[in-house]
Amino acid sequence: MNSSELKDFLDEKVNLYNNPNFIESDPIQIPHLFTVKEDVEIAGFLAATIAWGNRKMIINNAKRMMDLMGNSPYDFVINHKDYHLDDLTPFVHRTFNSDDFKTFVKGLQNIYMNHGGLETIFNNHQEKLSMQPAITEFKKKFFCIEHQQRTTKHISDPNQGSAAKRINMFLRWMVRNDTNGVDFGIWKNISPAALSCPLDVHSGNVARKLGLLTRTQNDGKALFELDNSLRTLNSNDPVKYDFALFGLGVFEGF
Repeated sequence: MNSSELKDFLDEKVNLYNNPNFIESDPIQIPHLFTVKEDVEIAGFLAATIAWGNRKMIINNAKRMMDLMGNSPYDFVINHKDYHLDDLTPFVHRTFNSDDFKTFVKGLQNIYMNHGGLETIFNNHQEKLSMQPAITEFKKKFFCIEHQQRTTKHISDPNQGSAAKRINMFLRWMVRNDTNGVDFGIWKNISPAALSCPLDVHSGNVARKLGLLTRTQNDGKALFELDNSLRTLNSNDPVKYDFALFGLGVFEGF
């Protein structure tokens, strides 16, 4: 395919998958359980954090996270006492255990009480065409509380060469704003043009088959290459093609 044909093909796939039917089988359904901005943010952040492995398991465990927080994630984060964290002890998702969950609750409390909330940190540290420096800064602030070293692995650092798939996915959820009802678009001061594609094995393999990516590793350098390719297709909203790449890989076995 030439570039025009590729764009038409991918735009068609975006239209196919970027609709409310997508929500039913995706972890984005977790923040869609809520309407209050801070609840949406926290539910989205926690769901994205555990978004690796079997998708059904991810969704079930993310729902369990919400249940353990009384289905009021912002209220739980802000007002919990140490003894409330005991309620989280049964939780585990793969290598993300209850100690990690408790640390994340404390980290989020610190973010909202002392740093203006999730949106403020990412907004204050964004660059014109990259959110990756903001992710690095967010991780620093998130883990300025007392924590086990093992817990830090659950937030990737682009400064260490990571593609930071899960947190880039979370940023897509919060920032992209269209009329299709999947992404929320509740963060108004970050441009979709600055977002990066959530790069994983599925989107990476499809991108390589389509000639959008040549690097074989799914790392930060590959993300930079893929972002540049997608921006040639749509400079204002390049990450919308995540729907196409993911859908082609997961649902169509492209």
